Amino acid sequence: MSRPAGRTILASTIAKPYQEEVTSAVQKLTFKPTLVGLLANDDPAAKMYANWTEKTCESLGFNYRLIEMKKNDLELSLIKANKDDKVNGIMVYFPVFGDKQDQYLQQLISPEKDVEGLNFLYYHNLYHNVRFLDPPHNQQKSLIPCTALAMVKILEYLGVYNNILHYGNRLYGKKIMVVNRSEIVGRPLAALLANDGATVYSVDINDIQQFTRGDDLSEHRHLVKDLDKNEYTLEKLAPQCDVIITGVPSDKYKFPTKLVRYGAIVINFSSSKNFHDDIKERAALYVPSIGKVTIAILLRNLLRLIDNKQIRESNKSD
Repeated sequence: MSRPAGRTILASTIAKPYQEEVTSAVQKLTFKPTLVGLLANDDPAAKMYANWTEKTCESLGFNYRLIEMKKNDLELSLIKANKDDKVNGIMVYFPVFGDKQDQYLQQLISPEKDVEGLNFLYYHNLYHNVRFLDPPHNQQKSLIPCTALAMVKILEYLGVYNNILHYGNRLYGKKIMVVNRSEIVGRPLAALLANDGATVYSVDINDIQQFTRGDDLSEHRHLVKDLDKNEYTLEKLAPQCDVIITGVPSDKYKFPTKLVRYGAIVINFSSSKNFHDDIKERAALYVPSIGKVTIAILLRNLLRLIDNKQIRESNKSD
């Protein structure tokens, strides 16, 4: 007897409630928020992402301005955007230089305008499970990197999170594999899922690490363990996983379908297709791309930055 084919879940379906949320919030503002995208590379995927962002912004009530430049002009453009009071949010399409200079440019974006949540301040809070920027008042919410947060929202939509359990423990008992350990998405995503109670296997080209929530809850920080390459292989770990998430930026990479257990949930966040066409013969649910969810969450982050600014200004005037 053949097994029923799995279902493909489109990002547009998952993104809809978040698009409605940001549209409603924008309508309550007295101005039209402006997002600036800075593009200094020739990556077709980055240009496609910029076009999606522009269309989404326009349809949801935001202004979007794409500024294209040579990579050596990016630093000056960033500084100008930071100082421009008419700019509410800034995003840069990485990679640009592909080295540590990208990290410098990433941190050059003002935390008050960093819609992608890539500033060190936001990373630190994510890794240590700190939810607010202004303890003990806890009025200004910290941002979470938009792609990692989009993934959480997708997992919530797919029912991976158990809402019966206490907040912060709703992934208890789940095993999740993340094939990508970039500082932009893979590592923060693994930490985020571990902080919510999951056992996460973070797969990189060189090794596999295990992320789990720390035993000392007062520290709030996840634990990372290097796994023995000989004992803990992809072939051994992948079939144990409830969810497999890939983000390998290469058309040549394909996750082996035979390693996906029957009934698992499979999600691809790379602009490249990381799974073979037969993936739905094993996966119960398959999300082939997440771009529209990411953009909706990015705009949600932009509104949060505006809220935080208004709170700061209100506190100054009191």
